[in-house]
Amino acid sequence: MRFSIASFNVKNLIGPDREYYRFQSYTPEEYAWKRDWLAAQLVDLDADVIGFQEIFEKDALADVIAEASARARALNEAVIPDKGKSYHRKVIFDKLGVAPWDGAALAFAPNAADAGVPGERRPGVAVLSRLGFAGKPEVIQDLPRPLTIPFQPLRGLDGALDAGSFTLRRLSRPILKVRIPVGERIITLFNCHLKSKLGEYITPPGAPYAPEADLTRYDPAGRALGALRAALRRMAEAWVLRREIVTELAHGNPVVALGDFNDGEHAVSSEIVSGEMPFKNYAWMLRHDADCYDDRYSAEEHKAITEAVERTRLHSAEGLFVKKSMRDMVYTSAFGGVYESIDQILLSRHFHPDFAGAIAEMEYFSVLNDHITDGSHPEAPYNKLASDHGQIKAHLRLKGEG
Repeated sequence: MRFSIASFNVKNLIGPDREYYRFQSYTPEEYAWKRDWLAAQLVDLDADVIGFQEIFEKDALADVIAEASARARALNEAVIPDKGKSYHRKVIFDKLGVAPWDGAALAFAPNAADAGVPGERRPGVAVLSRLGFAGKPEVIQDLPRPLTIPFQPLRGLDGALDAGSFTLRRLSRPILKVRIPVGERIITLFNCHLKSKLGEYITPPGAPYAPEADLTRYDPAGRALGALRAALRRMAEAWVLRREIVTELAHGNPVVALGDFNDGEHAVSSEIVSGEMPFKNYAWMLRHDADCYDDRYSAEEHKAITEAVERTRLHSAEGLFVKKSMRDMVYTSAFGGVYESIDQILLSRHFHPDFAGAIAEMEYFSVLNDHITDGSHPEAPYNKLASDHGQIKAHLRLKGEG
């Protein structure tokens, strides 16, 4: 059985004449253009399971999906011969057709911070699945217990000195957890949109805005502090996702984590989600409780530690593709001359070609990024209606099946 999983940041999907951010909305004509573009991209993407980000309203997404399904049916009528034709079974027609999403399951996770106030809306995420869902989708955003991250004093300072802490009570956007039935398997999928790199600036009491927001009085140190806050929040959100992933893997469940990570594959936040790389040989490493120079882990402990690390790691679908195809670059965003992949599909070792217990293999990886324009180019305003992200898709096949 072949199936595909994709990630699609649609960029601010909401109905016409509805102010999502301050002074930002779509006219009916702009909304029609955006719906047309998104539907065309969905048909080109043609994925069985799609994780969407930046969804303000479920109805707008359902409208786009309905338009894409209508286009898929029209395309099929034009290119797929009916069964009365002697050549209708040719393999080429399997590649030309696009299955509509009419009967697909759709799960939407609204943002807990979205009160529906015009100009102050907050986006959620969604998952569309031709394969349906097993069980009820789950939303992770408001934490039952606040996550408090303590910091220890640096060496040489008083051990009792308070080094402070960071507390996270709510994720900036929800994580949507769904279970996807694929053949006789169930795959746990997480769709996320981690905190962006946009700085967080604090507005003083009684002030109309944060001082750092006034670019006519540019404050480089203050804006750097805002970037620090955003990065800290993004990494804390990444750890919350990591905790959920580890729980699923501990139960032996295959896992896919996808979405807009707002960071590249090798950024700290992404590595928090995917897990650490195993050391080449732990028998070279001093033990954690070493009491002499050569007190190192044994060969047996090396194997056990490596297995403990490997069974909880996630692997980049893009990375597997680049390694397999010898391709040197994939990108899903561009700004200020920087091209990078901040949209990711991460796979547990159940999909890795070197794992003896793999249940599936990735045959190909697609990226739709021809529409991406560098934010410094004159044509960048076009991205108001199109997405400013590329769409990525992993083509997978269950092992032992055609």
